[in-house]
Amino acid sequence: MTVATGRSLRSSAELIRAEEPVLAHNYHPLPVVVARAEGAWVEDVEGRRYLDMLAGYSALNFGHRHPALIEAAHRQLDQLTLTSRAFHNDRLAAFAESVAALTGLDMVLPMNTGAEAVESAVKVARKWAYEVKGVPDGRATIVVAADNFHGRTTTIVSFSTDETARAGFGPFTPGFRVVPYNDLAALEAAVDETTAAVLIEPIQGEAGVVIPDDGYLRGVRKVTRRAGCLFIADEIQSGLGRTGRTLAVEHEDVVPDVVLLGKALGGGIVPVSAVVARREVLEVLRPGEHGSTFGGNPLAAAVGSAVVELLETGEFQRRAREAGVLLRDGLSALVGKGVRGFRARGLWAGVDIDPALGTGREISESLMREGILVKDTHGSTIRLAPPLTITNEDLRMALGTLESVLRKGA
Repeated sequence: MTVATGRSLRSSAELIRAEEPVLAHNYHPLPVVVARAEGAWVEDVEGRRYLDMLAGYSALNFGHRHPALIEAAHRQLDQLTLTSRAFHNDRLAAFAESVAALTGLDMVLPMNTGAEAVESAVKVARKWAYEVKGVPDGRATIVVAADNFHGRTTTIVSFSTDETARAGFGPFTPGFRVVPYNDLAALEAAVDETTAAVLIEPIQGEAGVVIPDDGYLRGVRKVTRRAGCLFIADEIQSGLGRTGRTLAVEHEDVVPDVVLLGKALGGGIVPVSAVVARREVLEVLRPGEHGSTFGGNPLAAAVGSAVVELLETGEFQRRAREAGVLLRDGLSALVGKGVRGFRARGLWAGVDIDPALGTGREISESLMREGILVKDTHGSTIRLAPPLTITNEDLRMALGTLESVLRKGA
């Protein structure tokens, strides 16, 4: 069966072929063409259903088309969608207040994408270093971790260690020092009087859901306090319920100076991101020094506020913890049966497949053919990040399908 797409009936194969000459080839998606979605399930143009175990890299923490979020978007679409920041809008203050309260910080800089939030934080940290810390102009440095993923803009790939992201895109932006992740001694050695900030992911998502040792985040907090520099936590993938807490830093009771949010903040409906920080930090920005036409737009603010309301109940954080136990138990049972190892926190896991069974891409394709959507990362590692709304039954089914695929081999 085919469904109407645009002006004609077109199958998945036809639609995939149609993309080839007109879309830039900066992605290598799995060969599935999604047309509809609800909750944890999506459907392709032929009507085949798939369980979404990726959730838009955590952008869909609350599932596809969550009723409360859709209602908020529809309601705002009938009122006002964009003013730019040339004017105030009636949704922005409530959004900023709710995000600040959710994170325990003071002020919010609304942006659109995760990469924009990171770029904004880099600018803010440098300006803070010059105006507040007293670093000589042009000498501010930022310490980052190897194997990081903060986005793909020119500045961000300047401090990436992923050559696929870097090759051919220089010259690169200076001012960054890269240290091994989860190595407090190396981090402390890299920090000096020029350091504006330490920027890290509390859990490295793109690297394969790499979870640091207990005490690492507390150690980062201590190092940055002693050095008089900022601790910037990139919670764009790890935050907003994914790990079983609102923020991943909460697992160590750490409050950074700056928290970066994105992905799930837009509920899978619109791109919404935010730099949330102590007042002293964001007050270095003055009119004209930074901005975004769409940042803080009324539609984004309405959806973002509805996302915060969902998180305020604690239901989704609790669900991630409870279902996370089921996920860990299921993966533990597969170790030695095609799984070499895994790392998991909440409803988020990086699973290392025995390379003899296939690459991560091949395993992902095999799972797709069985109705499960996941995405590979490096080598033979796949990531599992289902919507927090997934049922226990569906999660067990996904784990059973993974077991079956590993038994057969890719």
